[in-house]
Amino acid sequence: MTNVLVTGVTGFLGRAAAMRLRDMGWQVTGLGRDPDAGRMLAAQGIPFIQADLRNQREAEAACAGQEYVIHCAALSSPWGRYRDFYESNVTGTQHIVSGCLRHGVRRLVHVSTSSVYFDYVDGFNLSEEAKLPRKPANAYAATKLLAERIVTGAAVKGLSAIILRPRGVFGPGDNSLFPRLLHANQSRGIPLVGGGEAQLDLTYVDNVVEGLIRACFAPANAAGRIYNLTNGEPVKVIDLLSRVFGLLGIPLRTRSVSRPAALAAGRGLEWLYRVLPWLGHEPPFTRYTVGLLAFSQTLDISQSRRLLQYEPHVRLDDGLRRFAAWRRSGKA
Repeated sequence: MTNVLVTGVTGFLGRAAAMRLRDMGWQVTGLGRDPDAGRMLAAQGIPFIQADLRNQREAEAACAGQEYVIHCAALSSPWGRYRDFYESNVTGTQHIVSGCLRHGVRRLVHVSTSSVYFDYVDGFNLSEEAKLPRKPANAYAATKLLAERIVTGAAVKGLSAIILRPRGVFGPGDNSLFPRLLHANQSRGIPLVGGGEAQLDLTYVDNVVEGLIRACFAPANAAGRIYNLTNGEPVKVIDLLSRVFGLLGIPLRTRSVSRPAALAAGRGLEWLYRVLPWLGHEPPFTRYTVGLLAFSQTLDISQSRRLLQYEPHVRLDDGLRRFAAWRRSGKA
Protein backbone atom coordinates (compact mmCIF):
# COMPACT_ATOMS: atom_id res chain seq x y z
CA MET A 1 0.00 0.00 0.00
CA THR A 2 1.31 3.45 -0.93
CA ASN A 3 1.88 5.81 1.98
CA VAL A 4 1.26 9.52 1.41
CA LEU A 5 1.18 12.54 3.69
CA VAL A 6 -1.13 15.41 2.70
CA THR A 7 -0.41 18.69 4.47
CA GLY A 8 -3.16 21.27 4.79
CA VAL A 9 -5.65 18.41 4.82
CA THR A 10 -8.35 20.47 6.53
CA GLY A 11 -8.28 22.99 3.68
CA PHE A 12 -10.19 22.96 0.41
CA LEU A 13 -7.60 21.34 -1.85
CA GLY A 14 -5.92 19.19 0.79
CA ARG A 15 -9.16 17.54 1.82
CA ALA A 16 -10.17 16.87 -1.79
CA ALA A 17 -6.77 15.29 -2.46
CA ALA A 18 -6.89 13.12 0.67
CA MET A 19 -10.38 11.83 -0.14
CA ARG A 20 -9.45 10.94 -3.71
CA LEU A 21 -6.26 9.16 -2.68
CA ARG A 22 -8.12 7.24 0.04
CA ASP A 23 -10.65 6.08 -2.55
CA MET A 24 -7.74 4.91 -4.74
CA GLY A 25 -6.55 2.65 -1.93
CA TRP A 26 -3.58 4.72 -0.77
CA GLN A 27 -2.68 4.87 2.92
CA VAL A 28 -3.33 8.56 3.47
CA THR A 29 -2.25 10.54 6.51
CA GLY A 30 -3.49 14.09 6.85
CA LEU A 31 -1.69 16.90 8.62
CA GLY A 32 -3.32 20.09 9.86
CA ARG A 33 -3.97 22.30 12.86
CA ASP A 34 -7.76 22.02 13.32
CA PRO A 35 -8.49 19.15 15.73
CA ASP A 36 -12.25 19.18 15.11
CA ALA A 37 -11.78 18.86 11.33
CA GLY A 38 -9.14 16.22 12.03
CA ARG A 39 -11.58 14.09 14.01
CA MET A 40 -14.06 14.24 11.14
CA LEU A 41 -11.38 13.11 8.69
CA ALA A 42 -10.29 10.30 11.00
CA ALA A 43 -13.89 9.10 11.12
CA GLN A 44 -13.77 8.92 7.31
CA GLY A 45 -10.69 6.72 7.28
CA ILE A 46 -7.95 9.34 7.08
CA PRO A 47 -5.60 9.30 10.10
CA PHE A 48 -4.89 12.83 11.24
CA ILE A 49 -1.75 14.40 12.70
CA GLN A 50 -2.35 17.66 14.50
CA ALA A 51 0.83 19.62 13.91
CA ASP A 52 2.11 23.11 13.24
CA LEU A 53 4.51 23.23 10.29
CA ARG A 54 6.25 26.19 11.87
CA ASN A 55 7.53 23.67 14.42
CA GLN A 56 10.44 21.88 12.76
CA ARG A 57 10.30 18.81 14.99
CA GLU A 58 6.58 18.24 14.35
CA ALA A 59 6.89 18.80 10.60
CA GLU A 60 9.87 16.50 10.16
CA ALA A 61 8.33 13.74 12.29
CA ALA A 62 5.19 13.74 10.12
CA CYS A 63 7.29 12.79 7.07
CA ALA A 64 8.63 9.61 8.66
CA GLY A 65 7.49 6.46 6.86
CA GLN A 66 5.96 8.35 3.93
CA GLU A 67 6.70 7.55 0.30
CA TYR A 68 5.06 10.71 -0.99
CA VAL A 69 4.36 14.09 0.54
CA ILE A 70 1.80 16.39 -1.07
CA HIS A 71 2.33 19.82 0.43
CA CYS A 72 -0.93 21.79 0.17
CA ALA A 73 -0.64 23.72 3.43
CA ALA A 74 -0.29 27.47 3.03
CA LEU A 75 -1.64 30.78 4.22
CA SER A 76 -3.58 31.91 1.17
CA SER A 77 -5.20 35.32 1.28
CA PRO A 78 -5.01 38.63 -0.58
CA TRP A 79 -4.47 40.39 2.72
CA GLY A 80 -2.48 39.93 5.93
CA ARG A 81 0.81 40.51 7.71
CA TYR A 82 3.95 39.54 5.83
CA ARG A 83 5.32 37.80 8.92
CA ASP A 84 2.33 35.46 9.06
CA PHE A 85 2.69 34.57 5.39
CA TYR A 86 6.42 34.01 5.80
CA GLU A 87 6.04 31.72 8.80
CA SER A 88 3.36 29.59 7.16
CA ASN A 89 4.56 29.50 3.56
CA VAL A 90 8.34 29.77 3.80
CA THR A 91 9.25 28.37 7.21
CA GLY A 92 6.61 25.64 6.94
CA THR A 93 7.89 24.57 3.53
CA GLN A 94 11.49 24.57 4.77
CA HIS A 95 10.53 22.19 7.55
CA ILE A 96 8.61 19.87 5.23
CA VAL A 97 11.53 19.79 2.80
CA SER A 98 13.89 19.03 5.68
CA GLY A 99 11.60 16.17 6.76
CA CYS A 100 11.50 14.75 3.24
CA LEU A 101 15.30 14.77 3.01
CA ARG A 102 15.74 13.34 6.49
CA HIS A 103 13.32 10.47 6.01
CA GLY A 104 14.03 9.60 2.38
CA VAL A 105 10.65 10.53 0.92
CA ARG A 106 10.38 9.29 -2.68
CA ARG A 107 8.68 12.39 -4.10
CA LEU A 108 7.57 15.78 -2.80
CA VAL A 109 4.73 17.46 -4.69
CA HIS A 110 4.63 21.10 -3.73
CA VAL A 111 1.52 23.18 -4.44
CA SER A 112 2.50 26.73 -5.34
CA THR A 113 0.39 29.35 -7.13
CA SER A 114 0.02 31.17 -10.43
CA SER A 115 -0.05 34.40 -8.40
CA VAL A 116 3.73 34.52 -8.80
CA TYR A 117 3.15 35.60 -12.45
CA PHE A 118 0.79 38.45 -11.66
CA ASP A 119 2.23 41.89 -12.44
CA TYR A 120 -0.75 44.19 -13.14
CA VAL A 121 -0.42 43.72 -16.90
CA ASP A 122 -2.22 41.44 -19.33
CA GLY A 123 -0.51 38.08 -19.80
CA PHE A 124 -1.65 35.41 -22.25
CA ASN A 125 -0.60 31.76 -22.48
CA LEU A 126 2.15 32.24 -19.90
CA SER A 127 4.57 29.33 -19.72
CA GLU A 128 6.52 28.21 -16.68
CA GLU A 129 9.50 30.10 -18.15
CA ALA A 130 7.64 33.43 -18.24
CA LYS A 131 9.49 36.35 -16.70
CA LEU A 132 8.32 36.93 -13.15
CA PRO A 133 7.64 40.42 -11.78
CA ARG A 134 10.50 42.17 -10.05
CA LYS A 135 8.18 42.84 -7.12
CA PRO A 136 5.54 40.18 -6.33
CA ALA A 137 1.93 41.37 -6.23
CA ASN A 138 1.44 40.76 -2.51
CA ALA A 139 2.80 38.92 0.53
CA TYR A 140 1.16 35.66 -0.52
CA ALA A 141 2.82 35.64 -3.96
CA ALA A 142 6.16 36.76 -2.50
CA THR A 143 6.31 34.02 0.12
CA LYS A 144 5.07 31.29 -2.23
CA LEU A 145 7.89 32.21 -4.61
CA LEU A 146 10.40 31.95 -1.77
CA ALA A 147 8.93 28.54 -0.91
CA GLU A 148 9.42 27.43 -4.52
CA ARG A 149 13.09 28.36 -4.28
CA ILE A 150 13.46 26.22 -1.16
CA VAL A 151 12.00 23.24 -3.04
CA THR A 152 14.15 23.77 -6.12
CA GLY A 153 17.21 24.13 -3.89
CA ALA A 154 16.42 20.79 -2.24
CA ALA A 155 15.99 19.21 -5.67
CA VAL A 156 19.59 20.15 -6.43
CA LYS A 157 20.55 18.24 -3.26
CA GLY A 158 18.80 15.12 -4.52
CA LEU A 159 15.17 15.45 -3.41
CA SER A 160 12.77 14.33 -6.13
CA ALA A 161 10.31 17.21 -6.20
CA ILE A 162 7.69 18.70 -8.48
CA ILE A 163 6.15 22.16 -8.14
CA LEU A 164 2.62 22.83 -9.38
CA ARG A 165 1.15 26.27 -10.08
CA PRO A 166 -2.64 25.90 -10.25
CA ARG A 167 -4.75 28.88 -11.28
CA GLY A 168 -8.08 29.86 -9.70
CA VAL A 169 -9.03 26.60 -7.94
CA PHE A 170 -12.79 26.22 -7.48
CA GLY A 171 -15.43 23.59 -6.80
CA PRO A 172 -17.55 22.23 -3.94
CA GLY A 173 -15.89 23.27 -0.70
CA ASP A 174 -14.45 26.51 -2.14
CA ASN A 175 -14.31 29.07 0.67
CA SER A 176 -12.27 31.70 -1.11
CA LEU A 177 -12.68 32.43 -4.82
CA PHE A 178 -16.42 32.49 -5.48
CA PRO A 179 -17.47 33.28 -1.88
CA ARG A 180 -15.54 36.57 -2.13
CA LEU A 181 -17.37 37.40 -5.35
CA LEU A 182 -20.69 36.48 -3.75
CA HIS A 183 -19.94 38.79 -0.84
CA ALA A 184 -19.01 41.66 -3.16
CA ASN A 185 -22.17 41.08 -5.19
CA GLN A 186 -24.28 41.21 -2.04
CA SER A 187 -22.69 44.37 -0.68
CA ARG A 188 -22.02 47.05 -3.29
CA GLY A 189 -21.79 44.98 -6.43
CA ILE A 190 -18.77 43.51 -8.19
CA PRO A 191 -16.48 46.17 -9.68
CA LEU A 192 -16.36 45.51 -13.41
CA VAL A 193 -13.41 46.95 -15.32
CA GLY A 194 -13.53 47.37 -19.08
CA GLY A 195 -16.90 45.66 -19.34
CA GLY A 196 -15.46 42.45 -17.90
CA GLU A 197 -13.59 41.64 -21.11
CA ALA A 198 -10.43 40.47 -19.30
CA GLN A 199 -9.74 36.75 -19.73
CA LEU A 200 -8.80 34.40 -16.94
CA ASP A 201 -8.13 30.72 -16.34
CA LEU A 202 -9.71 28.58 -13.64
CA THR A 203 -9.05 25.02 -12.48
CA TYR A 204 -11.71 22.69 -11.14
CA VAL A 205 -10.54 21.13 -7.88
CA ASP A 206 -10.74 17.53 -9.13
CA ASN A 207 -8.49 18.48 -12.03
CA VAL A 208 -5.91 19.86 -9.60
CA VAL A 209 -6.09 16.61 -7.64
CA GLU A 210 -5.52 14.74 -10.90
CA GLY A 211 -2.43 16.90 -11.41
CA LEU A 212 -1.20 16.02 -7.92
CA ILE A 213 -1.57 12.31 -8.62
CA ARG A 214 0.13 12.61 -12.00
CA ALA A 215 3.01 14.44 -10.31
CA CYS A 216 3.45 11.61 -7.83
CA PHE A 217 3.69 9.00 -10.60
CA ALA A 218 5.67 11.09 -13.09
CA PRO A 219 9.02 9.64 -14.21
CA ALA A 220 12.30 10.87 -12.78
CA ASN A 221 13.01 13.12 -15.76
CA ALA A 222 9.82 15.07 -14.98
CA ALA A 223 11.05 15.95 -11.47
CA GLY A 224 12.83 19.17 -10.63
CA ARG A 225 10.41 21.19 -12.78
CA ILE A 226 7.50 23.58 -12.37
CA TYR A 227 4.12 22.91 -13.99
CA ASN A 228 1.10 25.11 -14.67
CA LEU A 229 -2.36 23.66 -14.03
CA THR A 230 -5.60 25.08 -15.40
CA ASN A 231 -8.75 23.84 -17.09
CA GLY A 232 -7.31 25.05 -20.39
CA GLU A 233 -10.49 27.02 -21.06
CA PRO A 234 -9.88 30.78 -20.77
CA VAL A 235 -13.09 32.70 -20.09
CA LYS A 236 -14.03 36.38 -20.01
CA VAL A 237 -14.77 37.76 -16.56
CA ILE A 238 -18.29 38.89 -17.50
CA ASP A 239 -19.11 35.50 -19.04
CA LEU A 240 -17.87 33.68 -15.94
CA LEU A 241 -19.87 35.90 -13.59
CA SER A 242 -23.01 35.54 -15.71
CA ARG A 243 -22.71 31.75 -15.69
CA VAL A 244 -22.01 31.41 -11.97
CA PHE A 245 -24.72 33.75 -10.76
CA GLY A 246 -27.18 32.35 -13.29
CA LEU A 247 -26.58 28.83 -11.98
CA LEU A 248 -26.98 30.05 -8.41
CA GLY A 249 -30.18 31.90 -9.24
CA ILE A 250 -28.77 35.13 -7.82
CA PRO A 251 -29.09 38.47 -9.68
CA LEU A 252 -25.66 39.66 -10.78
CA ARG A 253 -24.86 43.19 -9.56
CA THR A 254 -21.89 44.93 -11.10
CA ARG A 255 -20.45 48.43 -10.94
CA SER A 256 -18.69 49.78 -14.00
CA VAL A 257 -15.38 51.37 -12.97
CA SER A 258 -12.23 52.41 -14.77
CA ARG A 259 -9.06 50.42 -14.18
CA PRO A 260 -7.14 53.35 -12.58
CA ALA A 261 -10.06 54.19 -10.29
CA ALA A 262 -10.53 50.57 -9.21
CA LEU A 263 -6.83 50.08 -8.46
CA ALA A 264 -6.68 53.38 -6.57
CA ALA A 265 -9.71 52.38 -4.49
CA GLY A 266 -8.07 49.05 -3.66
CA ARG A 267 -4.86 50.80 -2.62
CA GLY A 268 -6.86 53.24 -0.49
CA LEU A 269 -8.71 50.45 1.30
CA GLU A 270 -5.44 48.67 2.00
CA TRP A 271 -4.06 51.84 3.60
CA LEU A 272 -7.23 52.35 5.64
CA TYR A 273 -7.30 48.80 6.99
CA ARG A 274 -3.60 49.00 7.76
CA VAL A 275 -3.91 52.12 9.92
CA LEU A 276 -7.33 51.18 11.34
CA PRO A 277 -7.05 47.40 11.90
CA TRP A 278 -10.24 47.26 13.96
CA LEU A 279 -12.26 47.79 10.77
CA GLY A 280 -12.14 44.07 10.09
CA HIS A 281 -10.14 41.03 9.05
CA GLU A 282 -9.54 42.21 5.49
CA PRO A 283 -10.71 45.03 3.18
CA PRO A 284 -13.78 44.46 0.97
CA PHE A 285 -11.28 44.33 -1.91
CA THR A 286 -7.59 45.02 -2.40
CA ARG A 287 -5.52 46.26 -5.32
CA TYR A 288 -4.65 42.63 -6.02
CA THR A 289 -8.23 41.32 -6.04
CA VAL A 290 -9.26 44.20 -8.32
CA GLY A 291 -6.32 43.38 -10.57
CA LEU A 292 -7.41 39.77 -10.95
CA LEU A 293 -10.63 40.98 -12.57
CA ALA A 294 -9.06 43.88 -14.46
CA PHE A 295 -6.16 42.16 -16.24
CA SER A 296 -6.10 39.05 -18.40
CA GLN A 297 -3.98 36.14 -17.27
CA THR A 298 -4.04 32.76 -18.98
CA LEU A 299 -1.52 29.95 -18.66
CA ASP A 300 0.12 27.47 -21.02
CA ILE A 301 -0.39 23.90 -19.73
CA SER A 302 1.38 22.12 -22.59
CA GLN A 303 4.31 21.08 -20.38
CA SER A 304 1.93 19.49 -17.85
CA ARG A 305 0.19 17.63 -20.64
CA ARG A 306 3.46 16.45 -22.18
CA LEU A 307 5.49 15.45 -19.11
CA LEU A 308 2.82 14.70 -16.49
CA GLN A 309 0.18 13.36 -18.89
CA TYR A 310 -2.16 15.84 -17.24
CA GLU A 311 -5.60 16.30 -18.76
CA PRO A 312 -8.39 18.40 -17.17
CA HIS A 313 -11.26 15.93 -17.53
CA VAL A 314 -13.89 18.04 -15.74
CA ARG A 315 -14.77 20.86 -18.10
CA LEU A 316 -15.40 24.39 -16.88
CA ASP A 317 -19.19 24.37 -17.34
CA ASP A 318 -19.49 21.01 -15.58
CA GLY A 319 -17.38 22.29 -12.70
CA LEU A 320 -19.47 25.44 -12.36
CA ARG A 321 -22.65 23.34 -12.29
CA ARG A 322 -21.18 21.12 -9.56
CA PHE A 323 -20.15 24.14 -7.51
CA ALA A 324 -23.58 25.75 -7.85
CA ALA A 325 -25.36 22.52 -6.90
CA TRP A 326 -23.20 22.23 -3.78
CA ARG A 327 -23.75 25.86 -2.87
CA ARG A 328 -27.51 25.62 -3.32
CA SER A 329 -27.66 22.40 -1.30
CA GLY A 330 -26.97 24.36 1.88
CA LYS A 331 -23.74 22.45 2.63
CA ALA A 332 -21.56 25.54 2.11
